[in-house]
Amino acid sequence: MSTDTGSSRGAAGGVLLLCRAGPDAVAPVVPLLRERAGIAGAGDGWTLLVPEGEPWRNGETVERVATGWAFALAVGVSWPVLAVWWDADRSGCVLASGFRRPVPYVWLGNGTAVGEDEAMRTLGEGLGLGAGAGAGAGAGALLVLTRPEPSVDGIGRLRGLLAALAGLGLRLPDGVAPGETVEGLREVVREVVPEGAVRERVEMGGGVRAAGARAGAEAGGSGVSGGTGARVVAWVQVGLGVPVLVWGVRRRRAGWVVAGLVLVGDGVVGGVRAGAWGRV
Repeated sequence: MSTDTGSSRGAAGGVLLLCRAGPDAVAPVVPLLRERAGIAGAGDGWTLLVPEGEPWRNGETVERVATGWAFALAVGVSWPVLAVWWDADRSGCVLASGFRRPVPYVWLGNGTAVGEDEAMRTLGEGLGLGAGAGAGAGAGALLVLTRPEPSVDGIGRLRGLLAALAGLGLRLPDGVAPGETVEGLREVVREVVPEGAVRERVEMGGGVRAAGARAGAEAGGSGVSGGTGARVVAWVQVGLGVPVLVWGVRRRRAGWVVAGLVLVGDGVVGGVRAGAWGRV
């Protein structure tokens, strides 16, 4: 397991969020990031998210921010989320799946592995890279990344990780790669994704409300205030927040209680504004 170090605080970095589901399934939960994000299809059954916020510039580590984003997306859904991150000194990835504890793996800037082989095996299994995944796509393809290789630095390790996931259908848009600047990644997702691929800018509630309003209009809806999408967001937040709150209370975990209260509170307020509770 990795530990946070002061050397990465405030350093330039970046995060790619890879969801093991299509954009239609991912878009409704993007508002849980509380960040604007570019979204694009990333191959067969994958979605790429590029958050626009850089909260690590306020003193947080990139690793911790990436872990929080991945966990926020994965809680309450059936598909895993892999966050790939880097900063000036290190690079790494973290797998989030449901309420399970996120599984991280870290490399130093020179490519030296910090994590344990067992963590990489767990990460591979969670993504579907089991022994029967086929040639070039087995868990062994990830374990190679834990072995010493002086010619490969930390960013190279991340690129090797993404290459291994190509066996599961992952295809990043041209120009999207670990080590690129956040500004460059945003520009690629916004402008370079080929026509026909899913490309949206999703903001807390706003993007989903707009999508819901379009869907309602196409279906001959009445154009109610807030739109169908806003009600969906409210239902999702409350649906996720209640079990988080109950889990935290039962185990006396203050952090989980607060997280549950925030989700439920935001969902209730958003639902009232969108008229969700009167239209269930």
